[in-house]
Amino acid sequence: MKRVHAELGVRHVRFHGLLDDKTGTLICQNKELLYSFFNVDQAYDYILSLGMNPLVELSFMPSTIASGDQTVMHYAANVTLPADYGRWAALIEKLARHWIVRYHLDVVRTWPMEVWNEPNMKSFWPAGQEAYFQLYRYTSLALKNVDAGLQVGGPVTAKCAWIPEFLQFCETNRLPVDFVSTHTYPTDAVGSPGQNTLEELAHSRRSILRERAAKARREAGDRPLYFTEWSSSSNVQDSLHDESFAAAYIVKTQLENIGLVDGFSYWAFSDIFDENFFPSEPFSGGFGLLNLYGIAKPSYRAYQLLHHIGEELLLTDGLHSTVDAWVIRGKNGLTLMFTNLALPEHLIRAETVRMTLAQCDPPTGVWAQRIDTENANPKRLWQEMGSPRYLNAQQVELLEAASACVPAPLPYKYEEQTLELELVLPPQSVTAITVTTTGITPLPDA
Repeated sequence: MKRVHAELGVRHVRFHGLLDDKTGTLICQNKELLYSFFNVDQAYDYILSLGMNPLVELSFMPSTIASGDQTVMHYAANVTLPADYGRWAALIEKLARHWIVRYHLDVVRTWPMEVWNEPNMKSFWPAGQEAYFQLYRYTSLALKNVDAGLQVGGPVTAKCAWIPEFLQFCETNRLPVDFVSTHTYPTDAVGSPGQNTLEELAHSRRSILRERAAKARREAGDRPLYFTEWSSSSNVQDSLHDESFAAAYIVKTQLENIGLVDGFSYWAFSDIFDENFFPSEPFSGGFGLLNLYGIAKPSYRAYQLLHHIGEELLLTDGLHSTVDAWVIRGKNGLTLMFTNLALPEHLIRAETVRMTLAQCDPPTGVWAQRIDTENANPKRLWQEMGSPRYLNAQQVELLEAASACVPAPLPYKYEEQTLELELVLPPQSVTAITVTTTGITPLPDA
């Protein structure tokens, strides 16, 4: 977590189970309800110590106030509605007041607070839509009763579902909604071992997440829109998560959704993932940007490249069936981002790209950073090692070195304020080109 904040610029972290029995937030002793926020404090103290903030997910149900005993995932999260909504509201109110005392009001007001997780999925909320809306009613009012400036939102659904119905319910009942949050994966299914993810992706579309984002943006109106879970697939055993395909998918998705989505939360930053079984293989297709040993995957390097681009997106001209290009201006020069991406079973090949930049200042250097089968690909080296199930310290060091996205000089032609570049994009790849101009220091070795 410390590393993704420092190297990728990640500002918030979201996770399940804040109110689960294992955190001990609420138990019943001798018929008396006892509240304890000690374990919650340990998590939040650490997040804040890194310079990050939580994106609060208010889940799951403490069993002592639950209406049933249905659980989900390895950590046995209770997913039933409260036996008494008033007791749930009291828990939320006490927790919010505790946070304000401990962390100060101005800090807690910056935390988006989601109500539950994926209530449209029976595995997470078997009670249905109407019961979730009631949970949201009690939760949102409890938070606003503490302070009107606290941020609350939903419906936190899978597949971008329920947004119009949720907002209509809130409008009809005059309930607060400070933001809309939802989840989306191109596979649009809950991942499970043995699932044919490649086939699901093959039947998807390259820009399907942009299509869903555009629809969700229209439904959310002027409210901030957050995708608080997303990835290139929803399968925790998807081999593509460890390969350059995921990096290209991330770059394309993030850049083509500028102006549509206000916040993306990639699921997840580490393969240390306590929902199902826990595979020991260094590259087992887990969700993480980092594997079990903390080795950066191509997906991690994609976010590292994105973190260092500028803020002004310039107009580009040109269309291609697999290649996309963006030009971004920043204080340190220009960044040209290229992806060559196709879904599984779709035609893709290496492509030669020619880019012309008009009205360009004289360059002092042009540098390329690549993510593909040959570059920033530790999985390939691991396979060349014989795919060892367990790694020693020397192997970890070699694999981390193989994951690096090293800048290399790129030839260019410049005359009459026009810069011309030519490069080859391998299949399922990312290339970031930094153009430095007069007064800008060239990229250091990385």
